[in-house]
Amino acid sequence: MTALAPAIWGTTYIVTSEILPADSPFTAATIRCLPAGLLLILISRYIPKRHEWPKLIALSALNIGCFQALLFIAAYRLSGGLAAVIGAVQPLITLGLVWLMQGERPNWLSLLASILSITGMTLLLLSPKLDQHTAMQWDTIGIIAALVGAISMALGMYFSKHRQNTSSATALSIPLLAFTGWQLALGGMMLLPFSLLIDPAIPRLTHIHIAGYSYLTLVGTLLAYALWFKGIQQLPPVAVSALGLLSPLSAIALGWIFLGERIEGTALIGLITVLVSVLAVQWSQLLIKPSAKKSLANTDR
Repeated sequence: MTALAPAIWGTTYIVTSEILPADSPFTAATIRCLPAGLLLILISRYIPKRHEWPKLIALSALNIGCFQALLFIAAYRLSGGLAAVIGAVQPLITLGLVWLMQGERPNWLSLLASILSITGMTLLLLSPKLDQHTAMQWDTIGIIAALVGAISMALGMYFSKHRQNTSSATALSIPLLAFTGWQLALGGMMLLPFSLLIDPAIPRLTHIHIAGYSYLTLVGTLLAYALWFKGIQQLPPVAVSALGLLSPLSAIALGWIFLGERIEGTALIGLITVLVSVLAVQWSQLLIKPSAKKSLANTDR
């Protein structure tokens, strides 16, 4: 179920490029996050307690506000291929974070699979068959934005996972729908100034534009983030991080199906390599599950 979230996010590219108005990335990010968050807040009818606001705002910035802003900065300044390759380091970042925060050294299979995912993504997205979409474009600011965005997402996943593993005085006991809704709403409000100051005014919307925005809001954000945060609570952070690689794979598969973008040769080898690495990460986390449970229990105590 968690894998559905990045697979759905992979549809964002084709919806944005083929349906939505051009040159309005922050507007699209705000429209997809803010209404979805407000709708979930209305459904959950939960108002955070005073002590929950600082952590909730921090998580909203990490998971939505900072991540989305940095994502679009990288998208503007880098090719899609290079941005995706840099984003593929996220499982390695998560492994390091778990090691640093919990003292759990990564096992060899997790480490190997994470490195394999970067190799596979490089083969896939830098293939000559996809060069018109993924040509190398080096830019220092863009590379920093992509890397910091990956760190932001990894931190957001880790602290979302452990939001209740603290003392009762500071724990977040927010229900899942409210937890998702408030993050989307707060993150959307963080993105709103960028959309107003940077993006051009929204043109007259057609029925197709409205349908595209509605899909991104209800399916691409509300449903996908609810599945994502649910998965974060049930799966190890490294396993969830690796599933994020399914997003660019989904985007490429849709381009192959609907836009006639060919996947063969080196690109096909890269695609298979990434899929194998995702499965390997999941298997590696199953192997260490007993020790992870023991460590988590010690952390709770």
